[in-house]
Amino acid sequence: MDLAVLVPIVVATALIFDFTNGFHDTANAMATSIASGALRPRVAVALSAILNLVGAFLSVEVAKTISSGLVDEGAIGPSLVFGGLVGAIVWNLLTWYFGLPSSSSHALFGGLIGATLVAAGWDAVRFGRLVDKVLVPAVAAPLIAAMVAMIATYLACRITRGCSVSMVRPGFRVGQVVSASLLSLAHGTNDAQKTMGIITLTLISAGSLPAGSGPPVWVIVSAGAAIALGTYLGGWRIVRTLGKGITDIGIPQGFAAQTSATAVILTSSHFGMALSTTHVASGGIVGAGLGTPSARVRWDTARRMVLAWLLTLPAAGLAGAAAGWTASTGTVGTFAVVLVGLLVGLGVYVASRRQVVDEHNVNDIPVEPIEEPTVPVAGR
Repeated sequence: MDLAVLVPIVVATALIFDFTNGFHDTANAMATSIASGALRPRVAVALSAILNLVGAFLSVEVAKTISSGLVDEGAIGPSLVFGGLVGAIVWNLLTWYFGLPSSSSHALFGGLIGATLVAAGWDAVRFGRLVDKVLVPAVAAPLIAAMVAMIATYLACRITRGCSVSMVRPGFRVGQVVSASLLSLAHGTNDAQKTMGIITLTLISAGSLPAGSGPPVWVIVSAGAAIALGTYLGGWRIVRTLGKGITDIGIPQGFAAQTSATAVILTSSHFGMALSTTHVASGGIVGAGLGTPSARVRWDTARRMVLAWLLTLPAAGLAGAAAGWTASTGTVGTFAVVLVGLLVGLGVYVASRRQVVDEHNVNDIPVEPIEEPTVPVAGR
């Protein structure tokens, strides 16, 4: 296919991915604020959208990691980038439908790497960079966030002499709103850059930019706008899982979870580490549950979530490899991938309308209550 036609298709697909990243990851910043009642649902996603847009302009280090770090930009073309994006979008839609807070970032990396392997082989993937900048942070970041949130929650419970989910203190409420805002800002700083990096990689592979270039201004603006729009629409299914499905969230727990996640994400962005904000936010929520008396965590939900994390890279990689190979066969292959992608998206949307989750019922989740530990009584 003529590059004059293919490159705009790839750019548009990248912005669609960025849009799905926005509504898929809205929960990362705002699920705990919505669950605790610190912010009304629609106000929360509007605030998050604005701050995601602002965050997109704060740094380009993560974008550079993707555009010139994970794969050899000279070994792939726009058709393969397109295939990788389609693989990531499909995985995002499926996990959103099932309410699984998997990583949009890892879906993108998996799709891109899968398409690259099919086209150019193992040598075109910089596995050392992948391990240092993606896989190590993927393991370490949620554990660090969980530890920080657990300690912060425990201290908050001790200082206030109680940490019930129903506790409402003005200081904690203000703190949770501030921490949620900072987490949204951090999300825009980290995640919007991934789409910037993909678009920049496409322009480099098409010869429109020299190797090693950073994202042009129009790329930064469009990526920021796309993720902000997706965030505003609200990924209510995943908001429900993170806000109500993992642990009982009150304002103290939400404040601790969001603050720890924000610190980890902003630090990683500074060093160009393209970690998953989903992993970090989820780790913070688990840590907040562990820091509350009685260790209030629904481990069945946490296990399903971790399973989705483990499947994301290979599943998106397979989808990206198939889509990239098909698109590389020519015009017919490219439009076939577009058609399949549209059908998958339409099918997921139609299925989701059978049981609608929105701002009106996002906190009405029918989950099993957390069982309190029982202590044997002597003589019984």
